[in-house]
Amino acid sequence: MAEFDAIDALLAGARQEIPLPPAEERRRLREELNLARAQLAQALGVSASTVGGWESGREPGGEVREKYAYFLDGARTKLEAATAAAADGELGDDKPAEAEQTVDEDDADVDVLAAPQPCVLCGQPAHHQVEGFPQHLDPANCGTPAPLPTPPEKVAPRTEPRQSAPAGTLGRAASGVKVVPVGRRVQAASDTPDLISSAVTGALAEHAGDVEAATAALVKRAIPDAMALLDHTRKGGRYDVVAHPWLPDILRKQTARGADQVWEARPKWSRPELPAGEHEITALDINGAYLSALKTHLPLGQLEHSTGNHHDRRRAGLHLITPPVWDHGAYLPDPIGNRDEPGPLWVTEPTLRLLLRVSGPKYGLCDPPQIHESWTSGATEGLLEKFRIALKDARERAIADGDEVTLEYVKAMYSKFVSTLGESNYNRELYRTDWMHLIRSQAFANLWWKAHRAYDEGLLVVRAMGTDELHVIGDWRAVFPEGRGVTEVKVKDIYSVGTDPGTVNEPPEDAS
Repeated sequence: MAEFDAIDALLAGARQEIPLPPAEERRRLREELNLARAQLAQALGVSASTVGGWESGREPGGEVREKYAYFLDGARTKLEAATAAAADGELGDDKPAEAEQTVDEDDADVDVLAAPQPCVLCGQPAHHQVEGFPQHLDPANCGTPAPLPTPPEKVAPRTEPRQSAPAGTLGRAASGVKVVPVGRRVQAASDTPDLISSAVTGALAEHAGDVEAATAALVKRAIPDAMALLDHTRKGGRYDVVAHPWLPDILRKQTARGADQVWEARPKWSRPELPAGEHEITALDINGAYLSALKTHLPLGQLEHSTGNHHDRRRAGLHLITPPVWDHGAYLPDPIGNRDEPGPLWVTEPTLRLLLRVSGPKYGLCDPPQIHESWTSGATEGLLEKFRIALKDARERAIADGDEVTLEYVKAMYSKFVSTLGESNYNRELYRTDWMHLIRSQAFANLWWKAHRAYDEGLLVVRAMGTDELHVIGDWRAVFPEGRGVTEVKVKDIYSVGTDPGTVNEPPEDAS
């Protein structure tokens, strides 16, 4: 019957998900073939951390699930065939050639190169690659060709007595070796590859010192380099991430070129009126707004639906709320930004937490928002912290050294990382549209708090725009430190308005 044609078509096109073996078997199959996570990740077109998540119980979806199932089935068949052949005596006492080398799980992202390649740190031939980058595993070999081993009989025995650390050096290595955390361990800072410096050095060498050409090349490769840096900083991390989760409809674009249903609370506010007289206004530029916003509560797994007027601080995601009435628009921007239509709307975790905080007993600026339903997952604020710190440190070194190449490269890395977290053709390793919205909203929330701090310290807040623009009247240097660091601000413009009471005039075009 015609009325059942649509149902028949739906059933014909429906596919059940391919079953996968338990997580421990997935890991066993890979390890018994002596394959590193990075090797499998490269074949599947995902990151090594994503494969680690699957081996800890996370479930892949879509086309990549089919590819992963194909690999696991092939791995099982190959291992069963090898076992059967060994039982028949066909392999004798010798192991297959490909099984001679094993991979330590602590070095799961270390691969042996078929032919030596230039080390990314020193340029000398290296026989291994770490997370896709050719380099020496032993720092002693980095910078010069590997030294010849000293014959055992010529090695002098240790004769110096063991000494205790001098007074006042407790908790610090007596030799002055700096250490950095790597997962749950520490290692010498000199042993940690500086991927950013290596990339800049390589680009300058490739373009014969041409600063503009090297900068353009680095900016062009900023996204894959950012993902490589993220994988490096996530090595040994406590949390696994679902890199390509199923997305609820609120995160899907309603039209091909339209937007989804999430409201990021971007501020675009101007004070409606100033006191009588002429005023000097300073437009402040907030440094590294998106870089600072990487420190925010991010959901780890696939978002799960819930209802009710309840907020669980251990989770993060998106929330349908009825926002409170804001009665302070004469001197402070609305925390949800400029919105013309009343009623419920989908907001992000940073926006909800901002509203809950300003409505609490400490500030009491509005009523609490009413939560109707939520899409959330277990969350952590430190998920991107090592990634953020690596970028922040590189940015600060570049500013101190006057290194504009590295500075532009780092800025491109964190800004493009955020902008391509959605379903982008430029970043296929991580599809987290929810993260993109949350990080952007955190930048807007951070600006709101700076506006509130200025107001609380006695400044007149005149304008708040986007992620990084705050206009104030008064001695702002007594409130904000001046400089180019991420905790500092710099002057974008200074202009004057008004001689009589009235509406604030628009600032000059270059100040907006």
